[in-house]
Amino acid sequence: MAVMDFAYHRPANLAEACALGERLGADAAFLAGGTELVPDYLRRREMARHLIALDGLDELRGIGVEDGSLVIGGLATIAQVAASPLVSACFPALAEAARSIGSPQIRSRATIGGNFCRAVPCADTPPAAVAAGALVRLVGPGGKRAMDAERFFTGPRRTALHPGEVLAAIVIPRQPAGSGGSYQRFARRQGSALAVAAVAARITMNGGRIVDARLALGAVAPVPMLATRAAAALVGEPPSAHLFALAGALCADEALPITDLRGTADFRRELVSVLANRALAQATERAGGAP
Repeated sequence: MAVMDFAYHRPANLAEACALGERLGADAAFLAGGTELVPDYLRRREMARHLIALDGLDELRGIGVEDGSLVIGGLATIAQVAASPLVSACFPALAEAARSIGSPQIRSRATIGGNFCRAVPCADTPPAAVAAGALVRLVGPGGKRAMDAERFFTGPRRTALHPGEVLAAIVIPRQPAGSGGSYQRFARRQGSALAVAAVAARITMNGGRIVDARLALGAVAPVPMLATRAAAALVGEPPSAHLFALAGALCADEALPITDLRGTADFRRELVSVLANRALAQATERAGGAP
């Protein structure tokens, strides 16, 4: 299948990229690794006539620590996120989510910024980042702004980005003391398979009880979503198999799955319940509580 004609732009810096994106508007798309964008062109899902390449902008690269928070540049590859000792030290569940994506070849090209900005409902890194309480840093013609990661996604393949804005970085705040996280997913085969359902969890323990919980669901709603009722049911309780089963059932009830070639809505709800249970058990163990 042929790719339609397009103009290729290679800006010298981020300011130039943002100005170009604003001027060209909906007829332009930013290109990072291209592992989502190029297939979208082949499927005629992407129709932009201008591609603005970001790969030459070193200001969007790198993984580091600022004021105690982990900062992951939008051009950091999925392979770099998966292998980073800083990511594993801050929130191992995000590294686990990165390792679950595609093949080594895909991970070496795909970027975490692209994984966010293409806003595919089954993307793996967004739920893990949401569970960690992440922020996204956006840079555009109007300046810089930040927002909670869960607010960045407005619908399937839609985000809160304004014309000309670029996702510059994802910021994972220092996790609370006594916290542990986990990312659990189900795919129909080993290897390069999309998630049918996924659950990311962060549990914070104190005095043998859960004092805070965040549960983010992936691939079972139009956007990565927080299961707020399930999280609320955990707070103040000692961890137990019964409690985790209850929270899993609440997650399944909160999910908004569809039926497609990879599974029915009912199948996805059952998966959410099982995956939430597993994620909570592992997150609790990592937080220093009973597994």
